[in-house]
Amino acid sequence: MTLEMRGIYKSFGANDVLRNIDFSVKSGEICALLGENGAGKSTLMNILGGILPADSGTMRLDGKPAQFRTPAESLGAGIGFIHQELNLVNDLAVFENMFIGRELKTKAGFLDAKAMCARCREVFARMDVDLDPRVMVRELDASYKQIVEIARALLMEASIIIMDEPTTSLTGPEIERVFDMMRTLQNQGVAMVFISHKLQEVMAVCNRYTVLRDGAMVASGQVADTNVDELARHMVGHEVRTESLRQERTLGPEVLRVENLSQERRFQNISFQVRAGEVLGFTGLLGDGRSELFQAVFGSGGHYQGQVYVEGAPVSVRGTPQAVELGIGYVPRDRKENGIIKDMDILENGSIVTWPKEAKLGFIDWKAVREAFNRQAEGLKIKMDSPKALIGSLSGGNQQKVVLAKWLNAGPKVLIFDNPTQGVDVGAKEDIYDTILDLAGKGVAVVVLSSEAQEIVRLCDRALVLYHGQIQGELSGPELNDQEIMSLATGGAAKAS
Repeated sequence: MTLEMRGIYKSFGANDVLRNIDFSVKSGEICALLGENGAGKSTLMNILGGILPADSGTMRLDGKPAQFRTPAESLGAGIGFIHQELNLVNDLAVFENMFIGRELKTKAGFLDAKAMCARCREVFARMDVDLDPRVMVRELDASYKQIVEIARALLMEASIIIMDEPTTSLTGPEIERVFDMMRTLQNQGVAMVFISHKLQEVMAVCNRYTVLRDGAMVASGQVADTNVDELARHMVGHEVRTESLRQERTLGPEVLRVENLSQERRFQNISFQVRAGEVLGFTGLLGDGRSELFQAVFGSGGHYQGQVYVEGAPVSVRGTPQAVELGIGYVPRDRKENGIIKDMDILENGSIVTWPKEAKLGFIDWKAVREAFNRQAEGLKIKMDSPKALIGSLSGGNQQKVVLAKWLNAGPKVLIFDNPTQGVDVGAKEDIYDTILDLAGKGVAVVVLSSEAQEIVRLCDRALVLYHGQIQGELSGPELNDQEIMSLATGGAAKAS
């Protein structure tokens, strides 16, 4: 199937979100759709997916005019949309998720599990995937959950599959598993639109690319004729830094120290210390226990054994309010689940931590709250129409900046960033890096948890690498590089110094 979108225009009030966009993809092609958060990628795909109508422009499928008023009409035409937040029910089996809302039944009106499992196996065989349709979804790792979503689209006879940030939560081996499956489908003539901020992945799996910036198409071509630096430059409109961001700073006294921290089946005998003005990295493979470790430090991860010290004093952190009072802040990895409150506006989300401090006689001083938030919003370059708009109106990168603003206003002594740039475009990523370095320069102790080795290498003064819940080694200076991180993260020994 060949898709052609020509002259697509879309506005929301006075805001022109898409301006005269041309986009196409054909059978057996994987086309990358690139751009910063807010560039218009999601709006364009929502038009293709029948979620939004275009104001003007045309769409053609195999040369025939097409227009979709609902997602069902788009799916009926052979277009499957796999969103970044997977729509699977963990407490149902794979086959139940595959057929949810379209269950097969016997003549007697009962669910026909045997027939549904058989159909699932046919699709998995086509994808060259070995997966039991009766296994519970909660037992699958992230890559197989992604594969189930793709299989469901194929089950509904999709010829074009839109994949929105499909590898955000995957490890290296899991990403390769998904890529292998994508290549298998490509050889069978399935067309795929690959939306991602990870440009190395674009180079690895895509044939062609289209770049949007500020609602306009600014570049397109063959992936073989470009490189990561050029794609990043198209996305942001200027050169993107790739050099190390590590800075020489005079470190202050110890702010946070942990001794022999353990939690059953999550992490064991963890000891470290971080000083004022230091950027300390924690990395490893998915499931290494780093998030659970710092959730415990922040008082949200349950009971632990061992001792935490803040500015040299022993503390027992049993809840997040206590952590905040001690000067510990935490920017969570799952922004939508743990970082923002969807029913609140931007200002409320960006200030909620400081409400107790700004309250007088039980009433919040909203003037002071607004002034403090506006200062942070300007410094962080948050793009928004109004602070009173719902937080969901912002792009992912701008939502992350609002979460940052919340903690910056609280003035923490130590700030923990858990995968701070997950799902964030290259421009917003650099803004967040600048914020982290600025915090360190002001004497805040910063801890960065990241699955991206290159992020740790560029940003951190030193790094601890975890393996199966334990510290496998510490790296700094020239030894802090991708190769050494991967060696330790997979169980290798640290080099003798």
